[in-house]
Amino acid sequence: MKTILIVDDEPRTREGVRKTLEAWSSGQYRIETAASGVEALAWLQNNEVNLLITDVRMPEIGGLELVEKLNEMPHPPVVIVISGHPEFDYAQKALQFGVVEYLLKPLDKTKLVRAVELALKRKDDIYRIERMEKLIDPKLMETVQQEKVYSTQVREALQYLDEHLHESISMRDIADQLHMNASYFSVLFKEQTGLTYSEYVTRRRVQRAKELLVSTRLSIAEIAEQVGYQTAKYFVKVFRALENVSPGQYRQNVMTTEERIQ
Repeated sequence: MKTILIVDDEPRTREGVRKTLEAWSSGQYRIETAASGVEALAWLQNNEVNLLITDVRMPEIGGLELVEKLNEMPHPPVVIVISGHPEFDYAQKALQFGVVEYLLKPLDKTKLVRAVELALKRKDDIYRIERMEKLIDPKLMETVQQEKVYSTQVREALQYLDEHLHESISMRDIADQLHMNASYFSVLFKEQTGLTYSEYVTRRRVQRAKELLVSTRLSIAEIAEQVGYQTAKYFVKVFRALENVSPGQYRQNVMTTEERIQ
């Protein structure tokens, strides 16, 4: 269950925000409160939060100081700042810290809920980006970034490979498909992508396997077949050589991370 933490030293505001969000969430979110920045930091030592709603002016640790400390965390929450004063300097600094919204007291319930929905969507977007970064092979990413300088033959080869990754495709098969000499195609492919044909195919198959491992419940054998390996045993060997873990361990690690972040 995703968690929202409300931090405000004014009991009336703190409880008002809590009640509004509890009514809005209908039990879908865990709503927690803290009466100060110090209390919030103590709570965060043993808990994770997706969205932080904090007042700017509080004793000891103010809202922006709290946000600055949270930005040092591996997975900081998204933040909504609330204030009783329309101070430009506070608002400007809040934006520099990546705060999603700056709301003025007295809070409008509709604007508060809208800001919370926007913030949680932003958190989901950040999570998806982080997850994709873990999936993407950096060497394959380099080939994508360089695609604009590829020759027509290499672009066609990459597209054909993507569409037939589940098949056993030799370099000669691709060269024949493109009506090219296999030796010339080999040199051209390495020159433009920075990878040999064999290296590219292996990395692309493992990349596809990683996507299937986190997005489906297919068995390791089924995934091996879908990415072009005739035996699960050989697929596991290739996967481990590139990722330093087995496909099963990779799936478990990503799922565990997903539960922790969410």
